[in-house]
Amino acid sequence: MKTIGLLFLSNVFMTYAWYGHLKNQDLPWWKAVLIGWGLAFFEYLLMVPANRIGYLSGTFTAAQLKIIQEVISLTVFALFSVFFLKEKIGWNYAAAFFCIMMAVVFIFRK
Repeated sequence: MKTIGLLFLSNVFMTYAWYGHLKNQDLPWWKAVLIGWGLAFFEYLLMVPANRIGYLSGTFTAAQLKIIQEVISLTVFALFSVFFLKEKIGWNYAAAFFCIMMAVVFIFRK
C-alpha cells in the first residue's frame, strides 16, 4: 500500500534526523541541528503525501494514520537502535511494543 510505504520511508529519514548524530559525538550540536533539519525536509516530502493519500482516499481515519505511523516509527527506531547504534532491546522494550501493537488492534476494531 502506497500510504504505508511512504510512512515507512519518511520514518527512516526522521529517525536518522533525530538520532543519527548520536553516533558522531564530536559533531557540534548546531551542525547536528542543521543536518537534522535538512533530513526532516525529506521526511515531510514523504509524510505529508502519505497522510493525504491515506486520508483523502477514505482508506484511513486520522487516528488510524497516527497509530500506523507510531508503529512504523517504533519499528524503524528499534531496528536503527540495534543495527546502527548497537544497543540491545530488553524485555521491557518488547512489552511496550506489544502495548502499541494492541493499540493497532483497538483502533481498527469496528
